[in-house]
Amino acid sequence: MKLATYKDGSRDGQLVVVSRDLSTAHYATGIAQRLQQVLDDWNFLAPQLEDLYQTLNSGKARHAFPFDPKQCMAPLPRAYQWADGSAYLNHVELVRASRSSEVPQSFYSDPLMYQGGSDDFIGPCDPVVCRDEAFGIDFEAEIAVITGDVPMGVTPENALDGIRLVMLANDVSLRNLIPNELAKGFGFFQSKPATAFSPVAVTLDELGDAWDQGRINLTMQSTWNGRKVGMCEAGPEMTFHFGQLIAHIGKTRNVRAGSIVGSGTVSNKSVDVNGKPEWAKGYSCIAEKRAIETILDGKPSTEFMKFGDTIRIEMKGADGQSVFGAIDQQITPLTP
Repeated sequence: MKLATYKDGSRDGQLVVVSRDLSTAHYATGIAQRLQQVLDDWNFLAPQLEDLYQTLNSGKARHAFPFDPKQCMAPLPRAYQWADGSAYLNHVELVRASRSSEVPQSFYSDPLMYQGGSDDFIGPCDPVVCRDEAFGIDFEAEIAVITGDVPMGVTPENALDGIRLVMLANDVSLRNLIPNELAKGFGFFQSKPATAFSPVAVTLDELGDAWDQGRINLTMQSTWNGRKVGMCEAGPEMTFHFGQLIAHIGKTRNVRAGSIVGSGTVSNKSVDVNGKPEWAKGYSCIAEKRAIETILDGKPSTEFMKFGDTIRIEMKGADGQSVFGAIDQQITPLTP
């Protein structure tokens, strides 16, 4: 099934069930008001939502209405936890190579992860508000999962059973603030503002054969200012699958229902063309493009985002239809 949260003036919005083709929706009010309620009581409430979903898809839902992504908050508007990994190590390799720095061997066996802010997510069509262009505004096209309760000490294989929903993310980064923060030795903070998520979150069965043991074998599409800059394959080069990322969190703590775990920037390796590397599938964040330019030309030439820029992030199924709906945002200055 596909679930979304509509704006209603409250912090947590109203849960809606969305049809498979994203054309219609129906309030889930008679079952649950908010997505967190469903995550807390999944085995009881999810089957009821599934029944409503099937009724909606058959065209028999009496109070269905046209689905409008612009009315959406993040599917889970605030979460108990937002932990973002860096599961595509090609991204790390490129950034490090542009600085003539090697990737530590431990990175290939132990996932990178940071704890992000989870009190203020933004909707898929909400503006990305920033105080200053000089902060180095960047998009990051990612996949994210929402978990149920997962116990401490869980194995990567069993952790996959804790995944309830999948969605897309724009993990906005302020690149020019990162160096000073990392130099303090405590990690990201101000350089990671509010994250945006796709209009809908979907259960694993909606992905069909594209869901492959913790990876999604679909293409992440990134369109910056109307120009498609990324068509990156999300499955084959994901170094750590979602079960491994969840188990990494669970090494020392329980992972509770309503935790969101991100994949990090979807990234693909170069291919050799006439003895030279080419990145034919593009990029899912500007920092990676700048790293490639530095490797090839000695310096970056692509600037970070400016006020008025737009970014669209989407993933389509084998049928060509949008799976999660699109994140479609504009960069906007903070106004007094």
